[in-house]
Amino acid sequence: MSEKFLAIVNPAAGGGRCGKLAQGAIDKLRAAGLEIEVAQTSKAGEATALARNAYVRGQRNFLAVGGDGTAHEIINGLFPAASNARNNDRPTLGFLPLGTGNSFLRDFTDRGAEHAAEAILAGRRRACDVLRLTHDSGELYFTNLLSMGFPADVAAVTNRRFKRFGELGYVMGVFVCLARLDRRAFPVRTNGDAEFDRRRCLFLTFNNSKFTGGKMMIAPKAVTDDGLIEYVRWGPISRIGLLRNFPTLFDGTHLAHPLASHQGAKRVDFELDAPVDVMVDGEVLTLHCRHIDVLPGAIDVMV
Repeated sequence: MSEKFLAIVNPAAGGGRCGKLAQGAIDKLRAAGLEIEVAQTSKAGEATALARNAYVRGQRNFLAVGGDGTAHEIINGLFPAASNARNNDRPTLGFLPLGTGNSFLRDFTDRGAEHAAEAILAGRRRACDVLRLTHDSGELYFTNLLSMGFPADVAAVTNRRFKRFGELGYVMGVFVCLARLDRRAFPVRTNGDAEFDRRRCLFLTFNNSKFTGGKMMIAPKAVTDDGLIEYVRWGPISRIGLLRNFPTLFDGTHLAHPLASHQGAKRVDFELDAPVDVMVDGEVLTLHCRHIDVLPGAIDVMV
């Protein structure tokens, strides 16, 4: 297995911030003794192709230089090929968080790029689950979360109108969606239950880690290596109720609300009539979702 790292850089991440800072951050790692090859992306989806081709060539150590979207693309290049890798051959992913969101890393630190660089240099690795969504057009892999309803609506508005404002832009998107609050049903069942839950809700999220949108702790009970999907549901709360309880989304205490619930699941099935907007690791897609399952400890992360 090659010990060289492939750094996949998205220079557009963080509104172009990554493009300005990436070379300096990589040079510091090289000066400390790391051997790093660099590949830059110029369009959406290119990080996936770069990771896939490198994995086929035998590359196993990767650096995501950008935001959550960069890491998400790399993971979808590594899988499904890496799904059955043995412990000593599974891929490793480190992070230089120079993008906008970087939500996944917040499960481990609030020191961002400084902590991430220390973890890479120290060789700190830990197994991490990968969640797999099967939809009508194929499969999608993620390590952070997939959401339906309000968070997906917010992500769509943020990406379209406010992404350049970073975390503030996400909050702006929240208030736009609050004004046109939409509560609807997404028929879902967990762990092979006999019945689908068809109740209206504010949102459903299927989580591997705790945070989204930078600092929102949607799934405070999520653990990245427990082999479970942390499923969070918040029922059809009113606009005033959501306004009153909005701050609780940042510290995880929203789970105490009587309309909120959560559980760990090994599998989630959907019975949707049509494709819906979903937010996956910060990316907004329209998919006809069928089910989600877990690949336990399928990747090592440097955190």
